[in-house]
Amino acid sequence: MFRKLLSLCKQAVPRQHGRIQDAAFNKLQNTAEILAPSSLQCNGNNIAGGNAWTSGPQAANIFPVSSDYQQLLDAVIQHLEDLKADGVQFVNVSRETLAALRQPLPQPAPYSQSTIHPQPAPAPSVVRQPPAIANAAPQTRSKAEALDALRKQTMSCVRCPNLASSRKTVVFGVGNPDAELMFVGEAPGIEEDQQGEPFVGAAGQLLTRIIQTMGLSRSSVYIANILKCRPDTPGQTSGNRKPAPIEMQNCLPYLQQQIEIIKPRVLVALGATAVEGLIGKTEGITKIRGQWREYLGIPLMPTYHPAYLLRNQSLSVKRQVWEDMLKVMEKLGMQISAKQRGYFLKST
Repeated sequence: MFRKLLSLCKQAVPRQHGRIQDAAFNKLQNTAEILAPSSLQCNGNNIAGGNAWTSGPQAANIFPVSSDYQQLLDAVIQHLEDLKADGVQFVNVSRETLAALRQPLPQPAPYSQSTIHPQPAPAPSVVRQPPAIANAAPQTRSKAEALDALRKQTMSCVRCPNLASSRKTVVFGVGNPDAELMFVGEAPGIEEDQQGEPFVGAAGQLLTRIIQTMGLSRSSVYIANILKCRPDTPGQTSGNRKPAPIEMQNCLPYLQQQIEIIKPRVLVALGATAVEGLIGKTEGITKIRGQWREYLGIPLMPTYHPAYLLRNQSLSVKRQVWEDMLKVMEKLGMQISAKQRGYFLKST
């Protein structure tokens, strides 16, 4: 049994940075919770103390648990606990790994009771750690590495079958993994779906100008959407549609993980749909824009979507959005010049 599990580990779990990187061992974690150094399930019986889970005259084949096997389970459990502590909620599981783990384990040759020797109890000072690897890199991942791992998960997402079948690509997000400011829109449009980057159309170009007017660059902030896929538009040759609530619910965990990895100091929700996706339905964007809210413990500033500014060119609306950005700049402790404070004011 140990050889079977160890073989699966070597085949399905590549080692990097001194840790077991594939968290496909949820099944192993469950196994580890059942198995103790003196307990193994065999032929439907629980051998710990000789108490059978199933009644019947058939006796269990009893065999000792390898200390290496226990060490492997400990390493897997420790790694899963580390992932949970890092805020990871979803893991990649390859089809091959799942298929291998579903294969029945070969029955070991029966051992005589007289051949079993008590295993010495582990020293209390021993700390569970993954097996050491020579020249192992630090066990903590950078934000960029964590985002890249999350990106790979989203690329194969099929939670919304209609979107997965109609999309050209998954639009994950773009920007600085260490950004203090993060913008959140609603969903990719046709340009974003084609290029795989959020806010690259006309509205995105306006957002870039807003960011530059704040004294920042597009590469210094982070930009993402509630949805990673463009909402499908059956029967339409152009145009976009608002994401459905179930679509936002399915995709929101990815955005939450992005936020938890990046840890921005301020979030900006662009438009009513983005606000709804983050904090639920409200009294409307016209009433809550410019008022600080909170999401995942981070200050959240709702404002109009850049696409709304393209449709409404009034100076007063531009000033409203700019006043929201001034509040964001103040929250970040940025220096604001008199010229910046005077943008979009009516000349007297």
